[in-house]
Amino acid sequence: MGLAPAAHGGNRTGRIFTGDESGNFLFAALHAVGLASQPSSRSVDDGLRLEGALITAACRCAPPGNRPLPQELENCREYLAREWALLPRGSVVVALGGLAFEACLKVLSARGEALPRPRPRFAHGAFYRIGPYTLAATYHPSQQNTFTGKLTQPMLRQVLRRVIAAAEARPK
Repeated sequence: MGLAPAAHGGNRTGRIFTGDESGNFLFAALHAVGLASQPSSRSVDDGLRLEGALITAACRCAPPGNRPLPQELENCREYLAREWALLPRGSVVVALGGLAFEACLKVLSARGEALPRPRPRFAHGAFYRIGPYTLAATYHPSQQNTFTGKLTQPMLRQVLRRVIAAAEARPK
């Protein structure tokens, strides 16, 4: 789960992480581990298919300055909660960045899932079991993180491989 559609990416193309550098980075990693049919996405009709994955966002509008205000996240939380309700119990959810991670915790709490004590904290590569779900965290694939090396392809692929293993290990 990402933060919000980028103004010149998902907001322009109609599909989150499509047509921007963050998406190119994310889809390359998803493709490398077998979760996407191709390593990039340029438009909604480019043939990209996700395999056992869903991409969504905590905020539904492209926020000014690429950082939604708390009220914008609150206004969009119902959409995220509705999507979460469609996930099979036992799903593994990957939060791309700290704000998406916090949005996931708020949705889980609102669903009545008891958050572990101490409260889960965002950290790249962290995995938390919360009720029947697993919440995984990774740095957001923004250019700020990828160009500086804070997030690399091997780092993201490692988290995604652990996500796949956790999903395969969950009771059916």
